[in-house]
Amino acid sequence: MFTFLLVVHAIIAALLVTVILMQKSEGGGLTTGGSPSGLMSARGAADFLTRATAVLAGLFVAMSIALAVIAANRGANSIDTSLARPTTPPPAASAPANPAADPIGNLTGADNGAVPLAR
Repeated sequence: MFTFLLVVHAIIAALLVTVILMQKSEGGGLTTGGSPSGLMSARGAADFLTRATAVLAGLFVAMSIALAVIAANRGANSIDTSLARPTTPPPAASAPANPAADPIGNLTGADNGAVPLAR
């Protein structure tokens, strides 16, 4: 059921994009250009593409909300642990018994000929 509604939602989205792209540009879009009388005329309000855009946009919003509700209540209440890392503790690090006896900070005990950095 969810997959079917998801496919219908994708078809509605494709139709909405198509209908919006088919509309004639009014010469300004959201700016102040264009004729304001065309917006309020009966012909402008009854245009098929305008009505189709409004209907498809309403269906798109309604389907989005419905799909979100269905996805939230799908019954997946448990956490998927298939990719969880093993919880083994890291190996204990060997540290000198008396850190104060090592004034340079060489905690490994072997300097391998390297000159320690000044602190």
